[in-house]
Amino acid sequence: MSPKTLLEIYYFMRLTRAMEDRTRTLFLQGRVVGGVYTAQGHEATTVGAATMLRDGDCIVPQHRDLGMHLVRGSSPRAVMCQWLARGNSPTLGRDGQMHIGDMHHGIVPMISMLGESLPVACGVALTMKMRKRSTIVMASCGDGATNTGAFHEALNFASVQKLPIVFVIENNGYAYSTPNSKQFAIQNLSDRALAYGIPGETVDGNDVLAVIEAVGRAVEHVRGGKGPAVVECKTFRVRGHSEADKANYVPRELREEWLAKDPIKRFEAYLTTENILSEADRANIEARVKDVVNDAVTFAEQSPAPDPATVADYAFAPDGPIAIVGEPGAEDPRYVNALDTRTGKPFTTMAATTIKLPEEVGRR
Repeated sequence: MSPKTLLEIYYFMRLTRAMEDRTRTLFLQGRVVGGVYTAQGHEATTVGAATMLRDGDCIVPQHRDLGMHLVRGSSPRAVMCQWLARGNSPTLGRDGQMHIGDMHHGIVPMISMLGESLPVACGVALTMKMRKRSTIVMASCGDGATNTGAFHEALNFASVQKLPIVFVIENNGYAYSTPNSKQFAIQNLSDRALAYGIPGETVDGNDVLAVIEAVGRAVEHVRGGKGPAVVECKTFRVRGHSEADKANYVPRELREEWLAKDPIKRFEAYLTTENILSEADRANIEARVKDVVNDAVTFAEQSPAPDPATVADYAFAPDGPIAIVGEPGAEDPRYVNALDTRTGKPFTTMAATTIKLPEEVGRR
């Protein structure tokens, strides 16, 4: 990669941490309400992995993937409006966490039950394959999610269908407070890929260059039409599961060991040694990060709160039936037999379809 690209990677790593540091401060001040889930220590994994994608590719991130969001084009202003639950946030003030997406940038919103997003990612990848696109999907999850049925179903389906998808496992050693030793007996989670005929690789998730190389190999495999690939990035979650979690269950020695492998400091040392990052570059990037974060916070704080009168908006399908599934009393009321009530003819597409509930069901 060119020095310019490497410096941009460094910038996104610094921006990711600065955005989350400011969010934590706002949380402690009572200005961010609800849970705050940060990813300090994950920056090399999230930024490094997303760097290997190109225009038209899609990501299905998890709640600690702010770095992926930023690399793929999410606006820091929009992210901060989301955390402060403003009316102009991606969820229009209905959520204050990273449950956001941006389909213009190929970002699919996460599902809180981690692991459940992976079948969705397979659906996106299947769509790309059916439409004969050259694009791919990158879906991430944590170590805990690999113990769910959805993870295994997704890998199996992706393998059988040879889907263009890269699964990134962010193994930070803990599923909330449960250490790896109490989750699984294998050494590397990438070994689980082998059971489904998928190539898997484990890499140091705190070394951004190692992540870039490993994910690059996986991306090349997938783009070549050879089916999915798995990359496990071993990293560490410096803070608790959320800011409400003091993480007292983490041994002090283990924390200190990982703090010494801070991904940003490691990359900064490399860039300095290779004469890529000068003192002027460092100062310029620090100023750039500070300006972006301050601008995002100021914009969010000046943005309006959601209008209470709109609380029910987007919670229900629009009024007015567009489709009716089968005829009353029909023996086979499957969706395939649905009729378009505007024309009385069978449906030819599932797009923009809503079904009005019977009046007795009510609008619950």
